[in-house]
Amino acid sequence: MIAVDTNILVYCHRKDSPFYSKASEKLQELASSGERWVIPWACLYEFLSITTHPRIYSPPSSLNEAINQVEAWLECPTLELISESQTDQWPVLRDTLKASHVTGPRIHDARIAAVCKAHGVNILWSCDRDFSRFQEIKTLNPLI
Repeated sequence: MIAVDTNILVYCHRKDSPFYSKASEKLQELASSGERWVIPWACLYEFLSITTHPRIYSPPSSLNEAINQVEAWLECPTLELISESQTDQWPVLRDTLKASHVTGPRIHDARIAAVCKAHGVNILWSCDRDFSRFQEIKTLNPLI
């Protein structure tokens, strides 16, 4: 199963991104493959935060544009949103942190990796090379 990271979502949404065409193409292929795929909730939050931020994009996406994009993705019947479980997420996150030795802002990436691991994700689509620190999940940049 494939999970999609924030940067792929942003590139797929922002037409001013140099990666827009390729990201849109790859996400469309994934959505139409008939295979189950996932987006971590944390990545959706981050997508909304980044695309609507006026210091990141000028002009930023409007809140309605960003919400409409999320709702379009949610129309895909093979997409599932994943998040931490109530009971067993801490041991997975703890083990991910210990194995990767990350600290500071990279804890957020560890959180995404741990959620993916807990849900049986095999591959995380991301352009962020920092995910290579998490050996429990394979990272693939679908844009290259």
